[in-house]
Amino acid sequence: MTLDLTRILDLPSDVRPDPDELVRAAMEWHFHPDTGSRFWLERAKTLGFDPRRDVTTHADLALFPNVAAELRAVPAEDLIPRGYGRNPDVVGIFESGGTTGAPKRVVLLRDWLDRMLEWSNAQLDAHGFRRGANWLGTVPSGPHIVGEYFRRSATTHGVHGFSVDLDPRWVKRVIAEGRAAEANAYAEHVVDQAAEVLRSQRIGVLTITPPLLERLARREELVDLVNSKVHAIRWGGTQMDADSRFLYKTEVFPDIVLSGNYGSTMILGFAGERPGLSDTDPCVFDPLGPYVTFSVVDPQSLKPVGYGERGRVLVHHLSKSFLLPNNLERDLATRVEPLDGAFGDSVADIAPVLRFENEPVIEGVY
Repeated sequence: MTLDLTRILDLPSDVRPDPDELVRAAMEWHFHPDTGSRFWLERAKTLGFDPRRDVTTHADLALFPNVAAELRAVPAEDLIPRGYGRNPDVVGIFESGGTTGAPKRVVLLRDWLDRMLEWSNAQLDAHGFRRGANWLGTVPSGPHIVGEYFRRSATTHGVHGFSVDLDPRWVKRVIAEGRAAEANAYAEHVVDQAAEVLRSQRIGVLTITPPLLERLARREELVDLVNSKVHAIRWGGTQMDADSRFLYKTEVFPDIVLSGNYGSTMILGFAGERPGLSDTDPCVFDPLGPYVTFSVVDPQSLKPVGYGERGRVLVHHLSKSFLLPNNLERDLATRVEPLDGAFGDSVADIAPVLRFENEPVIEGVY
């Protein structure tokens, strides 16, 4: 591997590499026998092409099959590139939500976490999130990567992170079994716990899912409490429709910054809401490109739809720590032009498909 290619993978967070140069560097790293992971080195034998020779541009990533479903059974150690040495700085091993069958697993390494946090914190600054606040999060922890990102965001952008645990798999299970009353009681239980923290602690940032924010907004006491203490709300995990977003921004929480995330475990992070949108603009999400890039495509042909048209979200992740090209996510979105100088698509109006990998999609509270 050349020094130049290694340099591209290790550029500072405020320097964005050329997309094609990043592809070439990633192919060399992930498929070189000295640096690639066991998973990709073995998988390369079945691809029918040589990634180091044949994948030289971002468009060439279309050669790869979608291997996301295979991550359900791969030993976690086999996903870590050998180039990190005998003691890689593993932050954690995390799982997808299990919305559609057994969960998939990824390994989060320190260098990618740090890159995502630097970018995310700059996004928060652009939205007007004040530094040095305490955060409260009603987000999944345990095997879910969002809990780790919440904790790290709270302590790098803010000071302390208070959390209320959330088990989205249990909610999805009881909904699937027709036990709606039990799911409702569980969601109210989570809001009750968040209320206790809001009453007793100095909370400046609230991280919450749209279904739980809707429940919180039904309680006048909690609306008053949030408006008196919280200066910013960060939402994510499920969709927020345009009418609800407008209502929150203009009537329910008119003096509070409201900003969303769109992410998944397979992205190994999230895309952030574009700063500067008006109350009536669609909620547009921009990824951390060119490491994470979106394409909005026709799900049958995988060809891009036109700007302003609906399609499935196809994601490429290319970083030093992780490679997952051509992952067709379970979400529909409207294709939006990227910001000047950015690469790939931006997305808006996120919504889940009804079925994914032959399983019904149930969102629940996350």
